[in-house]
Amino acid sequence: MNSFGRFFRISIFGESHGESLGIVVDGCPAGLPLEPGDFLGDLGRRQGGREGTTARVEDDVPHLTSGIFEGKTTGAPILVVFDNEKQDSGAYETLRYTPRPGHADFSAFTKYGGFNDHRGSGHFSGRLTVGLVAAGVIAKKIILPVAVEAEIVEAGGSKDIAGAVRGATAEGDSIGGIVQCTSRGLPAGLGEPFCDSLESLISHAVFSIPAVKGIEFGAGFAAARMCGSACNDEILDLAGTTGSNNAGGIAGGISNGNELFFRVAVKPTPSIPKPQGSIDLRDGQRISLSVEGRHDLCIALRMPVIIEAATAIVLADTMLMEQRVPRVRPGGQPVRPAAGTPSENTAGTRDPGTFQGLMYEAMAKMPEAAIFDDATVEQLENVTSRLEHLKHILRGKDEEELRIFFDRILRTPIKENHHNGKQQ
Repeated sequence: MNSFGRFFRISIFGESHGESLGIVVDGCPAGLPLEPGDFLGDLGRRQGGREGTTARVEDDVPHLTSGIFEGKTTGAPILVVFDNEKQDSGAYETLRYTPRPGHADFSAFTKYGGFNDHRGSGHFSGRLTVGLVAAGVIAKKIILPVAVEAEIVEAGGSKDIAGAVRGATAEGDSIGGIVQCTSRGLPAGLGEPFCDSLESLISHAVFSIPAVKGIEFGAGFAAARMCGSACNDEILDLAGTTGSNNAGGIAGGISNGNELFFRVAVKPTPSIPKPQGSIDLRDGQRISLSVEGRHDLCIALRMPVIIEAATAIVLADTMLMEQRVPRVRPGGQPVRPAAGTPSENTAGTRDPGTFQGLMYEAMAKMPEAAIFDDATVEQLENVTSRLEHLKHILRGKDEEELRIFFDRILRTPIKENHHNGKQQ
């Protein structure tokens, strides 16, 4: 329905012209630094006001109303609310009983018996992606140092995106586009066979975005025209590095440690001034419909950050499932659990059998004066995450040597920094 995810779960709410809309994020690890300013960059990338996009430009100030205490996540559900302030509902009154071709108007009217909010497309509007982007900001912080990037590579069948937009404007029409997404630093082992393959989960999330009509991973449909000898990605080393990436970083539904790569097809916006045939839902009479108002000429222009968000949400969910990230992040206060004993900082994924468990055990034995701030702990966690990945690759091959090496590093005596008098 309106929810997605298991360990990192999101629930979308609101309508385009309602009082507010937003997202509920459940399963976010506790201790993650989070404040409204963290959202502004990605929210700004999603906004309209540019050539080829909607003239409706909301302020989109995120209101974090739960799940945050003293600037950090608490582990409770996070509610992010956005106000709708720039609506123009009058422009939609003529569309209440005249569904736009290519839009959800007819199917929504039929499914909900006409009780759906038609203003601004209601719950089916691209406006609701503001909540997805907000959840993506949180997910991106969780999966660090894994990075997700997307860009529009084609619009209206042309790589000259600006030219295609100008041409469609002159014609009073709309155009679609293709968005390319990659993720670097992804560990091998994410995804489950068959129904919960990584492709399945990403596709599920991406198809939740309005206007998405297709997705392909790696070589995609072109693989159907290739021979196996050309399509297969030769394996170069024990890390699983491949000479090509026709698989798009996924084999057997599971990430293989190479770059995740996929492309998304975005259809043209249905709301256009060009006359189109439709019907009047009250009497079934055929009509000619010309749509006015503030609509995106090319919605694909605003899609990259939304697709990044959907991808990051899936990766956060699968990385939590695989225990690649901890459920509790220490920060701001001394991390000082008793060595070898469980606590809120060593429970769950931080058991003594993992490198992160060893990290916290070593930190617990350090002098009381050693305080670990957020940045230091995040760096240590990034290092241990990489070592966990390395251990997975070399499982059964010198694992004990890796443990000894890591243990020795963390038990190196703390050195005095004579420039600022602080220990490091």
